[in-house]
Amino acid sequence: MSLKVVFMGTPDFAVPTLAEIVGGGHEVVAVYTRAPAPAGRGMALRPSPVQALAEKFGLPVLTPATLRTEEAAETFRAHGADVAVVVAYGMILPPAILDAPPLGCLNLHASLLPRWRGAAPIQRAVMAGDAETGVAVMRMEPGLDTGPVGMLERVAITPDMTAGELHDRLMPLGADLMARALGALERGNLQFRPQPAEGVAYAHKITNEEARLDWSQPARALHDRVRGLSPFPGAYLVADLGRGPERVKVLRARPAPGGGAPGTLLDEIGTVACGEEALRLVTVQPAGKGAMTFEDFARGRRLAPGARLVEAA
Repeated sequence: MSLKVVFMGTPDFAVPTLAEIVGGGHEVVAVYTRAPAPAGRGMALRPSPVQALAEKFGLPVLTPATLRTEEAAETFRAHGADVAVVVAYGMILPPAILDAPPLGCLNLHASLLPRWRGAAPIQRAVMAGDAETGVAVMRMEPGLDTGPVGMLERVAITPDMTAGELHDRLMPLGADLMARALGALERGNLQFRPQPAEGVAYAHKITNEEARLDWSQPARALHDRVRGLSPFPGAYLVADLGRGPERVKVLRARPAPGGGAPGTLLDEIGTVACGEEALRLVTVQPAGKGAMTFEDFARGRRLAPGARLVEAA
């Protein structure tokens, strides 16, 4: 026996789950994903990672602009799916879609719900300095990630782990968890529990302004911000380093001893004074360039201790 599944997902994070579902013998009757978007130097339309994999498997792919029409609901119901599996799809599912599969819509969410409901749970967990996070299989309802949870898997966030590294750790973990959840659902013994009312936190989208480093903050907070935004969108500093104001991404850093006026370069290896202690810049990326060590960057800019890594007033 196998389940008839509609899969809904878009980015790399969703790809292992689709592969696991197909490999597990379930019948994927349709794959929903975001429409191809312009990418690369030529801005040619590029299909999503999920669409690329679905086409390799020969699965039917749909890229509707909205799910909020009766036509979209009728199309969805016509698939005759037992369950929908949703992984970082990027579109809100209206009630007509949520209610269509008899076994519901299951969402794989990259946090320990109810902590970090919303759009950027991996980045927010790292930025907050959380010691652990995980993945959850939740039965979806109209609220934002408020549905009951059927399964959870925990993972430690090590002190220097970046959001990119955590993302890559959670991808296969989530795929395995969803496969186990579908197996339990198929046997009729997947039990759901309401999320607790305590501990709710929202993982709002990352804004450009909060990605900018404020040297008046403690080094530990800045370290968490850097790794939580690495590799994308990247924390950054703005400073006049002899060529006018320029934006430099900071991809990897670590707390370090030291003190001084916030934003002051304390040595040749990239230690910068913060509101509390200092932060050593390890890997940076100037605009239009590739990633490089701070020492190479400083050599090219002829930066010396005492330089100010802040925008001139």
